[in-house]
Amino acid sequence: MKKLTLLLLCIATLGLVSCQKDTIINQELKAKTYNYEIKTSDWRRNSDGSYTASWINKKFDAITLEDEGVMVYFEHPVKQSSFIQLPYTFNYSAYSYELFNGGINFDVQDTNNLMNSVPPNYNILVKVVVVPSEYEPN
Repeated sequence: MKKLTLLLLCIATLGLVSCQKDTIINQELKAKTYNYEIKTSDWRRNSDGSYTASWINKKFDAITLEDEGVMVYFEHPVKQSSFIQLPYTFNYSAYSYELFNGGINFDVQDTNNLMNSVPPNYNILVKVVVVPSEYEPN
């Protein structure tokens, strides 16, 4: 009886050990960062007195516009190697952005008087972070 119990125990142990365990790993969606430099010559005056620089990039598509999160940063104008998230205000100039299918517009305007807006007189390094997400309908 002991031998039979021992034999059954060994067979059960081998059976359990030989089972394959499948580990399912959820693939996390990873954010993507795009860098761009706005040159001083890229700024265009608008009819309202503000200035706009455009970055045409096909990676900013309808999915980016509708489903994903977008964060935009400008390199700090005084502290090199640090970034400020848009929108922000510096020296009476307000910086913002508008995302559209196929690109992004960067805007600057004077905070006191729109007609006194002046574009930056230095190149600006831009960092755009796109955070993918899965759309969940209601």
